[in-house]
Amino acid sequence: MLSILIWLPLAVALLAALLPRALAPRFAALGTLGALGLAIYLIADYSAGSGMQHAVDEIWISELGMHYKLGIDGLNLFLVGLTTLAFAAAAVWASFREWDRPRLFYFHLLLGETAVLGAFLTQDLALFVVFFDLMLIPFYFLTGQWGGENRVPATMKMVIYTFVGSLLMLAGAVATGVLAAGDGQTLSFAFSDLQERTLGEGTQQWIFLLFAAAFLVKMPAFPLHGWMPDAYKAMPIEVVAVFSAVLSKVAAYGFLRIVLPIFPDASAHFQDLMLVIGLASILYGSVMAFTTTHARLIVGYSSVAQLGFITLGVFALDPQGAQGAVLQMVNHGLVTVPLFLIIGLLAVRSGGSEDIRDMGGIAFRAPVLASLFLIVALATLAMPGSGNFVGEFMILLGVFETKTVFACIGFTGVALAAVYMLRAFIRMMHNRVGPKVESREVSLRAGLVLVPLVAAILLFAVYPQLALERQEASVVTVVETAQEVAR
Repeated sequence: MLSILIWLPLAVALLAALLPRALAPRFAALGTLGALGLAIYLIADYSAGSGMQHAVDEIWISELGMHYKLGIDGLNLFLVGLTTLAFAAAAVWASFREWDRPRLFYFHLLLGETAVLGAFLTQDLALFVVFFDLMLIPFYFLTGQWGGENRVPATMKMVIYTFVGSLLMLAGAVATGVLAAGDGQTLSFAFSDLQERTLGEGTQQWIFLLFAAAFLVKMPAFPLHGWMPDAYKAMPIEVVAVFSAVLSKVAAYGFLRIVLPIFPDASAHFQDLMLVIGLASILYGSVMAFTTTHARLIVGYSSVAQLGFITLGVFALDPQGAQGAVLQMVNHGLVTVPLFLIIGLLAVRSGGSEDIRDMGGIAFRAPVLASLFLIVALATLAMPGSGNFVGEFMILLGVFETKTVFACIGFTGVALAAVYMLRAFIRMMHNRVGPKVESREVSLRAGLVLVPLVAAILLFAVYPQLALERQEASVVTVVETAQEVAR
């Protein structure tokens, strides 16, 4: 089942490349919907508290200790669901407009989905590195070939940042496998084997820094976010939607799946440093989101702030904080996709401008679009009653129980989110009508994409326990060792 889920998008992309130009977009969109259906089945079939399910473990390269090992548990279950939902929404949305070389565009988009799903589902460190690096390739082409203004320098900056991070992680992964094997043990990169083979505290610390650098660049977190503004402005709106919603979560997930259980001593040692980075990301991202007028960058800097909250939850080294972090990964992805798609709709109505000063006055003639946008905006700022509120509350509660001062400073990020998101919503939907604004309602086909995304947001707002029950046992398992060391 898991192998089918991973490789289905790529298989569909290859078949779509052989179809006539007009049929390729529809076939690719159907393929992403098929992957979404498989993910929904896995969520429905998952038995909470029963550990790794649908496991696959085959020797891939025996001489290098590499396994084709897959599994799904509470830690990655809903992240897989988020990935398939985000890519399905992006593929269907992209099918509404014409593309230059559409078969190649959808090939890269679906290759990206395969790489992300592989990174979430693999249980082998070497295979994780392969999928983690593979994620960069399709987005390099999607940005460089189909991006907007200044796409070439933006793509180069993104590649340099993320490629350097990937090289650091590759070095850390090789060192982890070799040093963990020691004398007389078989070389293995399986997560389960690495967790049983304890590395020395000093070794853990320098390897931890290699992984942390790679993950913080990909998230992105302050101050390693320099590639983000240019890349987010250059990417096609469908591409930046899945990039922001999903790829950043692979990095945050890597901290929980790899760093905490394999390097528990180093995680405890660098706890304060990572909490400071999380707080800096929250404050910096919130302030930048308030000062910029570019709609994409408001969401981009908001993501920096939200990933800061997730970093706080992970390195609270507390089960409640970690559960909140996993839930917030899902919630943030669910709000990011419709935010970017709505920005695309409003830009079309504003003469192509994505500056919020050129928007406004649409709400009264487009009440459905305004209502959908309002739900997403309120969820983004973690309004009580939303799933984001539950995630942030659990994160801050976990940090408060271990590092009270950090929690108190983190509370300011909640207030700042209300400021920048309400400012953006009011300016984009209300006030005076912009000089080039065409005020019209959302179309039926756009609504068919946005409504399910908003419904998913409302589902987690009403019943966050759907995720919390299934992830609790897995989250506690990955946190407990580092938690004991930190005490």
